Amino acid sequence: MHTIRRLGGGVLLAMALLVLPGPVGAATVIKPIATQFIAALGDPGASSGTGAESWGLWREDPGPRGVRLSSYEALKADGVAPALWKFDRSDWWLEEHGLIMEQPEFPLPPGKYVVTGGREVTAVLTVHPKGDDGLQHWELDNGATLYDVTHLRCRSARYTPATANSCSPAKARMTAFPVAPGESMPPVEGCKKQDYEVLIVIGMAVDN
Repeated sequence: MHTIRRLGGGVLLAMALLVLPGPVGAATVIKPIATQFIAALGDPGASSGTGAESWGLWREDPGPRGVRLSSYEALKADGVAPALWKFDRSDWWLEEHGLIMEQPEFPLPPGKYVVTGGREVTAVLTVHPKGDDGLQHWELDNGATLYDVTHLRCRSARYTPATANSCSPAKARMTAFPVAPGESMPPVEGCKKQDYEVLIVIGMAVDN
């Protein structure tokens, strides 16, 4: 996730406000924040749905804080990355350049996030509190779809063991990286893989 780290959140927000398709609401104020990233699951063509309880949030860009696959043995031995995040051998993440990433924060807190894919569309993503059924609803405004606000260059996947102790970054093929924009992350022998879409968060919409 290195493609936008040179742009500050304020710059991105200013750009985004130029392309927001309409007013957020008379009683709503957009507040810029330092750039964050949402790990999302869902139908790319959907504008709303459930399942946000399984979405996560990186409050910092995990790419520059990642560890190269070639340095995995040191990460395994220490259990802590140079950026001071803890490595979980039973639940680990890779990004598009083959860097081992820290896990996002789960679940995604409820709120109104100004999100973009860094292309043409910026929208407000409303994430509702978890309901009595355990589900968390979400929706994008102005007809935007999940695909519209996905940053295609940022690829991410979560790897967990298919069987006990079967899943290791040591089995990842370095030749499978980098991953092309919009493509799925590569499988790793012995692992179950879950691809996540990445949304760039550039602000929060709050009631005035």
